[in-house]
Amino acid sequence: MADNNAFTLDDLRSTLRQAAGVAEDVDLDGDIFDTDFEALGYESLALLEVGSLVERQYGISLDEVAINDARTPRAFIDAVNTQLAAVS
Repeated sequence: MADNNAFTLDDLRSTLRQAAGVAEDVDLDGDIFDTDFEALGYESLALLEVGSLVERQYGISLDEVAINDARTPRAFIDAVNTQLAAVS
């Protein structure tokens, strides 16, 4: 996990693996920044689980609507970092 000032793509990859696993045919280590979560095998329920884990790890509260609207890793990371900046 990165420091409390930034949530990175590597942090997201780790959290995805920990909270929801990885589909056999998905390469999370590839260029996934703008890939739709559904194409990566993650549905909204899995992302809520990922969001819950991020909340516990970082001591923040995420906007459930923002997490549900995050269709790509970039959008999810931006939502997390917006909240981290608000509590800094």
